[in-house]
Amino acid sequence: MAEEQSKNIIIARQPIFDKNLNVYAYELLFRGHDNHHESGVTADSGDYATSQVINHTFMELGIDRVIGNKIAFINLTKNFILTDDPLPFTQDRVVLEILEDVVVTDEIIVAVKKLVAQGYTIALDDFIFDESLRPLVKLSKIIKIDLLALTDDELREHVEILKQENVQLLAEKVETQEQYQLCQELGFDFYQGYFFCKPSIITEEAIPDDKSGLFRIIKALQDPDVEIDDVEALISQDVGLSYKLLRLLNSASMGLSRKVESIRQGLVILGLKTIKSWATLIALNNLPTKIPEIMTNALVRAKMCEELAVAYNCDKGSAFMVGLFSPIDAIMSRPMEELLDALPLGEEIKHTLLYQDGNLGLLLKDVIHYEQGSWDRITPSSASFHDLSDAYLISTEWTINTQASL
Repeated sequence: MAEEQSKNIIIARQPIFDKNLNVYAYELLFRGHDNHHESGVTADSGDYATSQVINHTFMELGIDRVIGNKIAFINLTKNFILTDDPLPFTQDRVVLEILEDVVVTDEIIVAVKKLVAQGYTIALDDFIFDESLRPLVKLSKIIKIDLLALTDDELREHVEILKQENVQLLAEKVETQEQYQLCQELGFDFYQGYFFCKPSIITEEAIPDDKSGLFRIIKALQDPDVEIDDVEALISQDVGLSYKLLRLLNSASMGLSRKVESIRQGLVILGLKTIKSWATLIALNNLPTKIPEIMTNALVRAKMCEELAVAYNCDKGSAFMVGLFSPIDAIMSRPMEELLDALPLGEEIKHTLLYQDGNLGLLLKDVIHYEQGSWDRITPSSASFHDLSDAYLISTEWTINTQASL
């Protein structure tokens, strides 16, 4: 029974950025798949879900598979705060979030003081200021403010009040460049939201020189008529690309039984299609971007699409490429239509990236909904929530290992 219940727990992660837009931490999103609330935390299910996430992520799955070497933000329910059970993680790996529906009582204050004394960092989630919350503010290091819950004037008032306390401010649900800039002006320390997946400033200027060289390589690699000799010459002309490809091919994650000493040898051993895919991945990963997490996100999507392709009646190679190229507009800060006109991708892949319809489009949409924690929007299909969760965990671990190899 316990094993069956554990299959109902869905886990995803959402990045939290510092002032320089580097990933500071990941918030763990979770719920039971038969629950249609976004967070999955209800009076009846919250404690079970919290304990399951903690047990599975930190004890069974291994936290490094999900967040690498980053910090995890974890929601705590009232009963979980009050429990005397020891937490199965070290204080430097987590930030404990107190949910907005936790009523402040003497008992809660004593329990939170105990966690602080043990060295845990406390954050207040979806914070709306009320004088009754001040004791918790005094015990917290991070205050999370939902931008959608406040007007701009109310946001400024909250910042003015909280700046008097010894806390750091985290802006939640940052969805636009304008929201991000306002929070920058107000002095926020951390940012959370999917604004990083959207193109920022799009101009009519040509693709900058620092991007165009790699983009030309990506374009050439996607040419359906490109041959082995062309690919060898193309990769070899870029020393960085050649080095990283050979390093990746010889990494433990590839599991090859013999050392690959040249691009030609890699083409012979693994084939043209595989080398093209890996070289494209590396070239995309090397494109300059203000937010490196965009590429991390693309790799997770690509691998997750590949893992779920059969369940959606899709070709695995096409699924991988759709996921990989899905944030190309955000990476290049150009309209998707313009970039696809320049790339000789297959018509099905181009159509999917533009319109997200058909089986391949459904797969991409469901993967994006999953990664964003919008689980209610996932279309019922032959892929169960357990399959989606497994594919996501495989993909996050694969991405962590792949980027380490690069």
